[in-house]
Parts: sequence; C-alpha cells; structure tokens
Amino acid sequence: MFVEQEWILKRAALTPHHIALINLTSKEQWTYQQLSEEIGKWSQFFERQQLQKGSRVAVFAKNHIQLFAVLFACGLRGLIYVPLNWRLSKEELTQILEDATPAILLYEEDSHCPLVLEKMFSLHVSQHEKEIQPSRQDVDVDDPWLMIYTGGTTGQPKGVVLSFQSVNWNAMNTIISWGLHAQDRTLNYMPMFHTGGLNALCIPLLMAGGTVIIGDKFDAEEALQATNQYQTTISLFVPTMYQAMIATKYFQENQFPSMKVFLSGGAPCPHPIYDAFYNKGLFFKEGYGLTEAGPNNFYIDRERAYAKKGAVGKSMQFNEAKIISHTGKSCAPGEVGELLVRGKHMFRFYWNNKQETANILQDGWLKTGDLAMMDAEGDFYIVGRRKEMIISGGENIYPQEVEQCLLRHPDVREVAVIGVGDDYWGEIVTAFIVCPHQVASLLDDLNELCHQQLGRYKIPKQMIFLDELPKTSVGKIDKKALYRLVDSSIC
Repeated sequence: MFVEQEWILKRAALTPHHIALINLTSKEQWTYQQLSEEIGKWSQFFERQQLQKGSRVAVFAKNHIQLFAVLFACGLRGLIYVPLNWRLSKEELTQILEDATPAILLYEEDSHCPLVLEKMFSLHVSQHEKEIQPSRQDVDVDDPWLMIYTGGTTGQPKGVVLSFQSVNWNAMNTIISWGLHAQDRTLNYMPMFHTGGLNALCIPLLMAGGTVIIGDKFDAEEALQATNQYQTTISLFVPTMYQAMIATKYFQENQFPSMKVFLSGGAPCPHPIYDAFYNKGLFFKEGYGLTEAGPNNFYIDRERAYAKKGAVGKSMQFNEAKIISHTGKSCAPGEVGELLVRGKHMFRFYWNNKQETANILQDGWLKTGDLAMMDAEGDFYIVGRRKEMIISGGENIYPQEVEQCLLRHPDVREVAVIGVGDDYWGEIVTAFIVCPHQVASLLDDLNELCHQQLGRYKIPKQMIFLDELPKTSVGKIDKKALYRLVDSSIC
C-alpha cells in the first residue's frame, strides 16, 4: 500500500520549494524537496543496517526537524518508530527498551543519553549517506508505524501501536474537519515523544503542505514572538503554557494578526485564559484527544467557542463519539457518563499487552476512561477522568467543576483538586492552590466564592497552598504526585 507510505514524497513532488520545516533554535529550514532528500538518506541508512520489516527504531532526542525525516523513513521501510521520553529516569527508559526490544537506537549527541544498546548511532549519522531515491518495503494499512509509550500518571508505561491507517486517517480527518491548507503554519513546542507533538498538528499540516516550526524548550516570550515572526496561523499549547503566555508583557502589548485560532489541549483549560484571548479579539478553543485515538476527535467552530467555554464540540467528520452510563446505556443530554470514540484513527493494540487492549476496546468502540457530558445542541464537554471522580458522603463530585470555580479568583494562578480518603466522608475534596503572592484574606475569599458558586458538598474541606504544582513531561498537572504528597504528609 505505497500511498500510505509515500504521501510525503508525493507532497514534495507537488510543492518541492515550499517550506516544510523550520527549527526555531538553529533557524535551519527545509523545503519539502529537502525533507524528501533527508528521508532518502535515512532510508538508505536503515537498508544498510539490514533492519527487517517490523523492527523497532528507538529515538532519544529533543524536538528537532531531523526527527520527521527518521519518522517518514521508518514508514517507507516498514519499521516502527519509537520516540523515547528523554525526561524519564534511566530505570524507566530501560523498562521501555526491555518491552520494545528495538533493533537500533538513535540519539542526539548532546542529550546525555543514559542508555546502552548494541546498535547506537548519532542522529547525524545519515549525513554520510548519499542522496538517492528512497526505497521502501511493502506494508499493509494495518501494519504498525509508530509506537508511543504513554505513561506517566496511570502506572506502567504502555506501548500504543499506531498503524499507517491510524496516523493517516487522523491527519486527513483533521485537514478536512479543521479546514487546514498549505498556507497554514504552526508552532510546536509539544514534545515529539508524545502524540500531541506529532499527530495533533504537525503530521496533518505536512500532509496538507503547510509549514511546521519546531521549538525545543518552551519559553512563553519566545513562543509569542515566534508566533508573529513566522506568522503562524494555528498552534496548540497546554493550559500551563497559556498561563505563562498571557502573563507576559509581550502578550499584553502586542496583537497576533496572523493567528486564526489558538488551541488548548492536554488538560481542561481555566476559563480566565479564554477571557484573556477574547479580550484581545483572538479566537481560542479547546480540543480533546488521547494517544489511542487520534489524538484529534472533535471540532467546534471558533466563533462559538467563547460562548461555550469548555466545550470541545462535535465529533469530526470521519469518527464517532458517544457517552454511556455505568450500565452501558446511552446518556441523555446533560447526563455525565464515560466517553467512547471510534473511527479509523484508533490505535491497533498495546504492545505485548493483550489484556489491556481487550479492556479498552469494546465492540469497535474505545473506552476513553474520561467522563463527558453532551448538551442539548449536541456539543460535548469533558468533565474529568473517571478515576479522578470524588465520592464524598455518597455524592459524585467532578474535580474540574471545583477547579474552575477557584480559578475565578484573580489571585489564583493554578489549582488541582483531588479526593483524599476520610473515615467519615469516604473522601474529602482537597484543593492544591498556587497564587503569585500571599494574600492574607485569600482563604476566606475562596471559601466565600465556593459557597456562592458550588453546592455545599462540593466545597473543599482542605485548601493547601504550594509554590507550584507538580507537572508531567508534557506540562500537565501531575495529580498522582499530589496523592503522594498527601500520603507522605509533606503538606
């Protein structure tokens, strides 16, 4: 099925001189023709290494445009691209290598790679290859192309296997449903060892013929300046990044005329962030996804997003979504249940884990583990993780609702709400709060705000103030770390 493998080469033939990739740090840029040539070098290198179809190619490197050449060369050769989270410990990385058993490890020379493998090569090794027409191995649409390890907050890492169909249908669906085209440009700081850094916008835009600007270490001021310098049109950041961006002087003093829309993903977005963009006349909206599906699943028109803060919209053109109760019945509008999705963008299976694969897939639907609600207009809202729902005194409490309430206070920068075990209530609502400066009356103010906005059983019985909240490798608030704080009685 050469079309699934070679579309990037066809794109290079269609628009050879259009800029495909820009490295923000080094300012290096590649046209689509240059990208095609780099892919050819890697394809030749893999062939010389005698890697067989299905072999895993592990990559240990920070964000760089060279990673796309490796990724597409893996696709041509029928190899499985395995990006490693360089922020993990040596023990965690070793565990992943033992599971994935890669045939080869590519690493960035200045990355201080702690791993040792029989076949290890620098990311620059392909530069010694001649520029030739890329060669390929025949593959099926269901053959694996990427294996992305999830993991950080829910236990043992799992290798999520994405086929050619998974990746390409997510890209095509995104292009059609979101209206992407060759004039679009995105700035990406999302780590390229996660699906958000590869599949949310980068691969769809490359398929559409657009331009991808790759950032390495996120800096709020730099990101905003680059947005204007490179005239980006659509970009994805996580809420913690947006919190830093709207606090900068550059954001407050500048306009961003090229931007069609700012996207937020990875975690529920605080409503004050919506307000900051709306007050500058900028469009802002949220998306929803997971490594096992897409990650793109929904679309909401940018014109409607502010009036429906928190909504992710309706399912995209070529996938479906539904919400079911604990009994398996479809939920009525306004009723909270588990979100299920399906479509050709779904993952194939978990590597070496048939049981977990069977647990998450049900009659062709993928059980996300996330709680959602659909309103009367058919728009979906993500309420929170099913495992994070708090049951206190027999009442169900969704942390996101409490978090959004506390974030309405102007002195609150970040909030995370969890349930802490209690002999009487079962669980009590506990809020971890970050504020930029100490406010003597803040605790009283927050209690009053909660009494005005929430039912009494939802009001936090504990409010704990921290200098900062722990984050995962992609900038999400790490609630598992907060549970450990409680267990260790540090706070």
